[in-house]
Amino acid sequence: YPHPECAPDGGWGWIVLLGCFVITGFSYAFPKAISVYFKELMKEFDCGYSDTAWISSIILAMLYGSGPISSIMVNKFGCRPVMLVGGFLASGGMIIASFSTNIIQLYLTAGVITGLGLALNFQPSLIMLGSYFDKRRPLANGLAAAGSPVFLSALSPLGQLLLNHYGWKGGFLITGGLLLNCCACGAIMRPLKCKERKAIACSQELKEMLPPEAGQENIICENNNDKKPSKKKLLDFSVLADLGLIIYIIAKCIVVLGLFVPTILLVNYAKDQGVPDQDAAFLLSIIGFIDIFARPTCGIVASLKWIRPKMSYFFSLALLFNGLTDVCSATNTDYKGLVIFCVFFGLSYGMVGALQFEVLMGIVGKSGFSSALGLVLLIEAVAVLIGPPSAGEL
Repeated sequence: YPHPECAPDGGWGWIVLLGCFVITGFSYAFPKAISVYFKELMKEFDCGYSDTAWISSIILAMLYGSGPISSIMVNKFGCRPVMLVGGFLASGGMIIASFSTNIIQLYLTAGVITGLGLALNFQPSLIMLGSYFDKRRPLANGLAAAGSPVFLSALSPLGQLLLNHYGWKGGFLITGGLLLNCCACGAIMRPLKCKERKAIACSQELKEMLPPEAGQENIICENNNDKKPSKKKLLDFSVLADLGLIIYIIAKCIVVLGLFVPTILLVNYAKDQGVPDQDAAFLLSIIGFIDIFARPTCGIVASLKWIRPKMSYFFSLALLFNGLTDVCSATNTDYKGLVIFCVFFGLSYGMVGALQFEVLMGIVGKSGFSSALGLVLLIEAVAVLIGPPSAGEL
């Protein structure tokens, strides 16, 4: 049997969970929170809604589309080195963006470079979280996913405050410094070490418990014969043979066309309706605040014995709830109506965020999760890229 440390469901796993919480917060909240700068950027570069929405879309597309690159690097070098490099890229992109003189430069710096950096942090953090938790995995995923709303609640008003005091360039520079915390989170992703007392190879149980990591960085299985670990594929396309995964990809591609549109365009829309800047930025904080409670609560519910076997149905309900929230609130123009929309959107968005990766892991298992996640995010990147700018045109 594997050493208990192979899936501790606690111990250092809680520190890993904290790091995953921070990484998830920056990865998902930052592309939305940056929208508080859009009004100023529109004036600075004489551009419109769609032009500024491309910044968030490129970040999200890089976060999604760089999945295979992240998978290959993780399988070759391990999670910790990849996350450290990603942290420096995310920070460097925003620092360089503060010196931009046109919108295209922002696309390349704040969009491509920062987005790539966040991608190299996000996927490895999920893999490490899945390695450290087994029985408590739904709860751990829910708690880690809560990083997104917590950071959204904080980064949105902080961004408006930085904009008011230092302008958009100063705000970008300070934000670049904050993103260096991704490096600290990468440093705490300590690889699991599993030493077998008997002279046997890794048991089948262990193989199913933990995702593959190249170089055996996350799993070091030793035996008396000193057998070399078998060579692993850098990216396993065989997971696409799973019909359940294909259905999941189709559903998510449709969903992400509009999933991020409200959070990216809401602040500018509110400002155009005459809502004061600080109150408009606070709308994202409302979404984040509701989301804070929705994600861990959803994770706890998903852990129940009679819910977990039917996780895909629970996830479908969350997607339906989110879509109906948008449809029913599309005509709101006053601040009160926007606040009500934010409450229900935060609840439904939190449910989707808490369940999406748990459902994916349930479909492909831990052994195929790294490759499946990379491929899923790559395919979804196209929808993420065209969604918000298209909505901006509308």
